[in-house]
Amino acid sequence: MELAQAGRFSEIRERFAPQLRSMVSAEGLQAAWDAELGRRGAVTSVGTPVTEPGQAGMMLVKIPVTFENGALTVVVSVADGRSLASIQLLPASAAQPTEPWQPPAYADPDKFAEQDVTLGSGPVAVPGTLSLPHQPRPCPAVVLLGGSGPQDRDETIGRNKPVKDLAWGLASRGVIVLRFDKVTYVHARQLAQATDFTLSDEYLPQAMAAVQLVRKHPAADPHRVFVAGHSLGGTVAPRVAAAEPGVAGLIILAGGTQPLHWAAVRQFRYLASLDPATTAGAQPAIDAITRQAELIDSPSLSPATPATDLPFGAPASYWLDLRGSDPAAAAAALGKPMLILQGGRDYQATVAEDLAGWQAALAGRADVTIRVYESDNHLFFPGTGPSAPAEYEPAQHVDQAVVDDIVSWLITAALVS
Repeated sequence: MELAQAGRFSEIRERFAPQLRSMVSAEGLQAAWDAELGRRGAVTSVGTPVTEPGQAGMMLVKIPVTFENGALTVVVSVADGRSLASIQLLPASAAQPTEPWQPPAYADPDKFAEQDVTLGSGPVAVPGTLSLPHQPRPCPAVVLLGGSGPQDRDETIGRNKPVKDLAWGLASRGVIVLRFDKVTYVHARQLAQATDFTLSDEYLPQAMAAVQLVRKHPAADPHRVFVAGHSLGGTVAPRVAAAEPGVAGLIILAGGTQPLHWAAVRQFRYLASLDPATTAGAQPAIDAITRQAELIDSPSLSPATPATDLPFGAPASYWLDLRGSDPAAAAAALGKPMLILQGGRDYQATVAEDLAGWQAALAGRADVTIRVYESDNHLFFPGTGPSAPAEYEPAQHVDQAVVDDIVSWLITAALVS
């Protein structure tokens, strides 16, 4: 905050983690700050920061800032106690300590019990939670896969837990649910040194172990175990089903079909377009991520390409794996029933670029159902207007219609008694 007020944005940029620095420019930081000053006037006070744990061992520092004509919260993510991972300008309410998650109205914890489980063994084992309904058995079951990045089993984002919403909502309706911490969350520091890490490494060992655990559980019907993936978890769900024949079908929530590196470019452009005052300042970041995406598609990409030259600091092995994948074609080859759900306001996985890929590959399939929730964003939170990161901050829950439609789809398919 002191550096921003002094106009020393180059020094702020240098404090970002090396793998992120190419996507941050001093001009972009200054443009964002100047835009807020233009809207709100000069800073009149800076409040006491609130510090709390973030994802993957990061620390969140929430700084309340009051201007002449309003207030906001500057939220800084700090990795390893020293490097900046992100800076966000969020509503003033974000300055408050994160309140405990509260169950959605459609969840009834008296209708199920939960127990801890461990998936896998050795240095990459992860913990998870199994939700078991109190009802006649055997029950259908769903293994939940979280989205990209180091997600915990609930996909915690501030005070919200969309995957926990889904788990509790489904368990309240008689579906066994297993969710688990991603390996990139539990073993973030260990994997940060890996140079051969792939998308399969990120998901498959734990997802396959989860399916096998549930299929062997006495409460579950081994012929009715499904995989439900959100975001990148939805993208990789067909790969999980191809590797684990015991998967009965897929539920894909906001799964991407556009190559991830070009989806990142699209998102950078979209976010820059939300505020015309900062669009020009964001151009260096757009240019940087575009160059990285072009490198991924080029013949020069090899296992030896430095991770610092690639999006988000992921190793070349990760992008080589992704570059050769086609999730929609993989889904079409499975011959398994699928429910594909999409938010109409989602800018991360969009109707035009991503849902269109599923529709084209699965056209004419009687065992494929597609639902679009026009008011929902990427987390399936209902809202209005263009979606933006700030709307993920207030406490809210996954649209009940999503939970209802998942259960209804299972029943309609004669897969739930």
